[in-house]
Amino acid sequence: MNNAAFQKHQDDLEEITEEQWDRTFRTNIYGYFYMAKAALKHLKHGSVIVNCGSIAGLQGNKQLLDYASTKGAIHAFTKSLAQNLVDRSIRVNCVAPGPVWTPLNVADKPAEQVAEHGKKAPMERPAQPEEIAPAFVFFASEADSSYITGEVLALTGGETMAA
Repeated sequence: MNNAAFQKHQDDLEEITEEQWDRTFRTNIYGYFYMAKAALKHLKHGSVIVNCGSIAGLQGNKQLLDYASTKGAIHAFTKSLAQNLVDRSIRVNCVAPGPVWTPLNVADKPAEQVAEHGKKAPMERPAQPEEIAPAFVFFASEADSSYITGEVLALTGGETMAA
């Protein structure tokens, strides 16, 4: 399971420093690469890698330019790694949540914005972590998803888009 992220909202491109850009990429996509590479020697036939993406990687986010870019990279990494490992019978999939009530999603927002988190989703609320967790279990389960690899499952509270 690959799940690490850094995000910091910035209103303008000029506000994103090179240090922030590097930190976001090193945390959000480099970490996935290094983890998959290190785990590979321990993975057997039928093993699974599940990555955590984001709705931001599917549709972009004007205040999370660096974060959304890394999440898009994670989605492409998932599809590419799935193609690379299918001959070894190792599946690779990705869960791409929309707004979720976690500290990451509200950490750098003022209180009035935190109160509005997720209200733009069609379900008008953020997901709770326990509503997202079953998707990870589904991808990890041989019984439930043994014929699925290279997929990005968007859990977006009713937001429909091409994935």
